[in-house]
Amino acid sequence: MPKKLLQKYMPSPESIKDNKMFDFLGDKIHDPNLWHLTRRSVSTAFAIGLFVAWIPTIGQMLIAALSAMYFRANLPISVGLVLTTNPITMPPMFYFAYLFGLSILNRPAPAADFEFSLDSIMLALGDVGGPFLLGCLILGVISALIGYFGILAFWRWQVLKRWEQRSLRG
Repeated sequence: MPKKLLQKYMPSPESIKDNKMFDFLGDKIHDPNLWHLTRRSVSTAFAIGLFVAWIPTIGQMLIAALSAMYFRANLPISVGLVLTTNPITMPPMFYFAYLFGLSILNRPAPAADFEFSLDSIMLALGDVGGPFLLGCLILGVISALIGYFGILAFWRWQVLKRWEQRSLRG
């Protein structure tokens, strides 16, 4: 079931391999393991995609693609999950990461009397950067672990359900 569901929404390997945008990857893009839907490749792809989604940088898709190639995870799933951070979800996710980082460091939230000037922005970046990056790192690791083990459990549940249905049929 999970394999059929994923295949329904994934682009074909040929359509991605033929895209000129990926020529810089050379023959590595033709590795069949990047396109297979196995329990290991999909769970690793979820871990990569969810971790990279918490990295506050441009080029998240490239990071996810290179990581998928290195760990031989499913490439389309790794890259697709990065889209969980988009212009709509990014502000609340990263604000939560900042608040989470503040709580981990046991720091109070800064005062709301912010003056919009270059000096105050530079000062605020120093105060915000540490908790924000720590929050992103910890939430990225937590998301990756939940994604990895969640997919393993879901895959196992689907296989057991299918076996049970077969045994009931005779």
